[in-house]
Amino acid sequence: MDEWGVPHIFAQNSADMFFAQGWSVARDRLFQIDLWRRRGLGELSEVFGKQYVAQDRAARQFLYQGDMEKEWAAYAPGAKEMATRFTSGINAYIDWLKKNPSALPPEFARLDYRPAKWAPEDVVRNRTHGLTRNVTSELALARGLACKGRLDLNPLRHRNQPEHATRLPEGLDPCSIPANALQEYERAVAPVSLTGNAAAPLDFGIPATDVGSNNWAVSPERTSTGRPILANDPHRVHENPSLRYITHLSSPELDVIGAGEPALPGVSIGHNGTRRWSSSAGTTPRRTSGPPGPRCTAATGSPASTRR
Repeated sequence: MDEWGVPHIFAQNSADMFFAQGWSVARDRLFQIDLWRRRGLGELSEVFGKQYVAQDRAARQFLYQGDMEKEWAAYAPGAKEMATRFTSGINAYIDWLKKNPSALPPEFARLDYRPAKWAPEDVVRNRTHGLTRNVTSELALARGLACKGRLDLNPLRHRNQPEHATRLPEGLDPCSIPANALQEYERAVAPVSLTGNAAAPLDFGIPATDVGSNNWAVSPERTSTGRPILANDPHRVHENPSLRYITHLSSPELDVIGAGEPALPGVSIGHNGTRRWSSSAGTTPRRTSGPPGPRCTAATGSPASTRR
């Protein structure tokens, strides 16, 4: 752990590295990720009471219900093993807390419950924490312009890229779509906040307004250092604790530093010794590369290949 509170994890293999990342996240953010898991899996009422049954029901309708082996096979090689080691690290910390109860985060004591153990599939079955936005736009378009027969005005509202004419699906009566068609969906994806009231500790608000997302790259031919610059602005809302968890992961197979979602293994926005990557909501992640250089091994996590 450095002076900024960023963990630097050095391991002899990636399995141990992801185990240590799970332990580290649990040590720093256990209540946050436990709430994330319970909200996504529809298990809030188990610890907070029957007033959260409706929220749980909505969340469970959006859980992945398919064959998990086929789902794991659809991801990059090693994804299942990565999630397994990561969640094993979380569970090991929870076991450690049983022997060291004084280290239990105070939120659990105040709310009178204990953190739950994780399964590897908990990381991927949860679909209500994703960045979603188009479905609400589609409903507004259907009940608005489409119902009035004026889809020809849609380019004034939103420019289609690539250019194409918006057409009404055959057999669909847009005027028949009820205003509350997305009620269960909105309940499932609603953000959660703490009320301070032990009898009803959680409050679910309206999903955050879409604030956009963007990223861009500057060619090395246009920089004073001769190195490329990759800028990323995910436009996520500010929360406490943060939506991001910064960490440095180093093993013989992998050496990266950056930020990710606390409840997910790895790094989603960051760099290694030669590559940097970013993500933008609704678009394909962009990547830029610099000149070849040594692996990222410095305690600061800054690869020598990007310094001048």
